[in-house]
Amino acid sequence: MKNFEKRIKDMRNPPWARDELILALDLYFRNNLTQMDKTNDEVIKLSKILNSLHIHSSIPDETLFRNPNGVTMKLANFMRFDPKSHGSGLARGGKLEEQIWNEFANRPDYLRKVAQSIIDNGSIRESEILDDEEEGFSEGTVLFRKHKVIERNRKIVNEVKSKALAEGNLRCVVCKFDFFKVYGEVGYGYIECHHTVPVSEYTSNMKTKAKDLALVCSNCHRMLHRRRPWLTIDSLQNLISQDEH
Repeated sequence: MKNFEKRIKDMRNPPWARDELILALDLYFRNNLTQMDKTNDEVIKLSKILNSLHIHSSIPDETLFRNPNGVTMKLANFMRFDPKSHGSGLARGGKLEEQIWNEFANRPDYLRKVAQSIIDNGSIRESEILDDEEEGFSEGTVLFRKHKVIERNRKIVNEVKSKALAEGNLRCVVCKFDFFKVYGEVGYGYIECHHTVPVSEYTSNMKTKAKDLALVCSNCHRMLHRRRPWLTIDSLQNLISQDEH
């Protein structure tokens, strides 16, 4: 019996990810839910978009994966959080749905921008970027990976580092840590780059500019990514200033 139950579980498609729920919630707010079912054009369109994202390592049943019927049911799940809804919605649902609702329901304009950005950058594959910070990122897997791809763009990153090195200014913009001064030759030329453009503004054809990258030490880079939403350079500098006083 246990082996049978395991096989059934293995055959199930993965739970909805943040990216997918963000796209569903965006559709929820843009349309009259009472007029939406599995035959609705917008539902069918979203189903196709969800199937084009590369955020799940395994999809056991592609015929059922995020099909229009499943999309319609997920939209109905959001009704239970909506004070304007006249229905109770579907009672069953995951905790992540409530989290997404709480994070985005009062920011429909931001939700729209994030959703469109996810769609624009949905072609980024799992194999292109792996990072342990990916899990739980507020705007989802796709935009986190896009962010990391930009930060690891060697051409623009080397351009920013080389300019700072030539000017004798290769140090963290937040805490002023200098790897060369602390570690000597082994630290010469080392620094990390943080992309400062909000992920909601990411497009598939965006051009990264040198001014969009900030040179940071490894510690400050981690701290910038630690909060949801991410901290800004100024806010992290303020935190350091407060601790010093």
